Amino acid sequence: MVGRSDATDSANMRVLFASAELAPLARVGGLAEAAAGLVVALRAADVSVDLVLPDYFEVDMENERPRELSVPGWVGPVSARRGQVAGVGDVTLVKVPGIVKPHPYVDEYGTGWPDNDHRFFGFAAAVASLIQNSEPDVVHLNDWHTAAVPAFLSERPPTAFTIHTLGHQGWAGADWLPRIRHHFSAFECFGSVNPLAGAVQVAERVVAVSPNYADEIRRPESGMGLDHVLNGIGDRLVGILNGIDTGIWNPATDQNIAANFAADDLDGKDECRLDLLAAAGWEDTGAPVVGIVTRLVDQKGIDLALEAVRYAAGVPFRLVLLGSGERWLADWAHWAASEWPDQVHFAEGYNQQLAHKIFAGSDLFLMPSRFEPCGLAQMQSMAYGTIPVVTNVGGLHDTVVDADSDRRNGTGFLTGAVDVPGVIDALHRSVRAWRHKQRRRGIQRRGMALDWSWTAPANQHIEMYEQMIRERM
Repeated sequence: MVGRSDATDSANMRVLFASAELAPLARVGGLAEAAAGLVVALRAADVSVDLVLPDYFEVDMENERPRELSVPGWVGPVSARRGQVAGVGDVTLVKVPGIVKPHPYVDEYGTGWPDNDHRFFGFAAAVASLIQNSEPDVVHLNDWHTAAVPAFLSERPPTAFTIHTLGHQGWAGADWLPRIRHHFSAFECFGSVNPLAGAVQVAERVVAVSPNYADEIRRPESGMGLDHVLNGIGDRLVGILNGIDTGIWNPATDQNIAANFAADDLDGKDECRLDLLAAAGWEDTGAPVVGIVTRLVDQKGIDLALEAVRYAAGVPFRLVLLGSGERWLADWAHWAASEWPDQVHFAEGYNQQLAHKIFAGSDLFLMPSRFEPCGLAQMQSMAYGTIPVVTNVGGLHDTVVDADSDRRNGTGFLTGAVDVPGVIDALHRSVRAWRHKQRRRGIQRRGMALDWSWTAPANQHIEMYEQMIRERM
C-alpha cells in the first residue's frame, strides 16, 4: 500500500504537493500565490510538505541532490533535483523535455506553447514516479497541469485535487489515449483526453477555492462542460476559501507605501492616497480614486470597467489600472488613458511596488469579474482599508458583504449584475458611501478587522487530509 497508516495528525503527516506555479519562483496568476500561501501555512503547522514544481528556469539551488525518476519512454529524458531555493524553501524541481521556456505557458504573443500537452503530461508522469519512490501520506494536485498524475499510478495515496480555475482543463488529442495507463474511463472524454475531468473523478477530494465557486461549477452555465461530472462526485467536492500572505499584505509594516497605518489610525492612508495621485500625475480634485490590479483577460471584466469610465465624470471617480495580458485590452486601456488623462492612468505590466501603492492609496478597489473562483485582490484591498466594489460571483460573494444591504456588517459593494450598468450602479453607491467619512471609516475598519491569513484555510486542509487518511485506513 502506498502511504503510511500512522499519519493521522499534522506532526506525522507527509504531503506531496505538486503545482505548475508557486510564488516567487514561477508566478503567472492566482495559482502561484495560493499554492505558496498554503504551503507556507502547512509547514508552519508542522506538516512535512514535499513540494514539486517544473524546472522552468534552471534556478540556482542550495544543497542540491538528484532524485530518481522512472517514467514511460514517450516522456523522454527527465531529471529531478531537490534542495533549497530562496523564497521557497525545500523543493523538488523536475525537468522534462520542453519544460524550459521563458514563460510557463505562452509565447510572447500570448499563444500557448504547441507542446504544452507533452510538457505537462510528462511532468505528471514524473510526479507519479516521485510518489512511488517516496510514498507520501497524501498527494495534493493543483489544476490541469498536474491532473494526469493518477493516470500513471497503479497504487496511490489518498489524493486531493484543487480546481483553481475550471476554464483550463488541459484537453489533449486522441493520440494521448494509449498513454493513459490507469483510470482510462475517467480521463477519456469524447474520444480525447481531459486531465482535469479525470482527476475530478479519481481524487478522494476535489477542492474548489471558495464555497460559492463549489456551488457555481455544478451548474450548466458555470460548469464549463463538466457540471455533470462535478455533480457526480457528490460530497467529495468541497469549497475552501483561499487566504493571503498577511506578512506581505500588511499596511502597518509595508515598506512599499508612503506611510504605514492601521485600522485604529488611518491618517497614513491619506498620505498614501496623495502619493498615488502623484504617481499618476494628478492633483487632488476630491474625486475618489478607484484602483485595479489585475491580469488583462476577459474573465476579469476589464472591458466593463473601461466602458464604465465613459460615465466617470457623472459618478464621479478616477481610475488607476495596473495589469498585463491580452493585447486588445491593453490597447483599450492605453486609449482610455490618452482620451481621458485626468480620469484614467494605466501602467502596463506588473510592478510590485506600484501594486502596493494602489492597494494602499486607492479609496475604492474595483473587481468586475465575470467569474472569480476565489479572488485575492478583494482581501488585499480590505486589509488596506480600500473598499472593494465587486461582482457577486465566486469567492467575491463569499468575502464581501454589501454595505447597502447590510449596514451593520458591510465591507464593500456588490453589483446587481455582471454588466456595465451593474458596475456603474455599484460604483455610484460606493462613491456615495465614501463621501460620508463616518460611514466610510466604519466600512474600512470592518474590512481591516477580518482575518484573511492562511491559518484557517490550512487547518481546513489538514482536517481534510486526516479524514482522507482515515477513510483509506
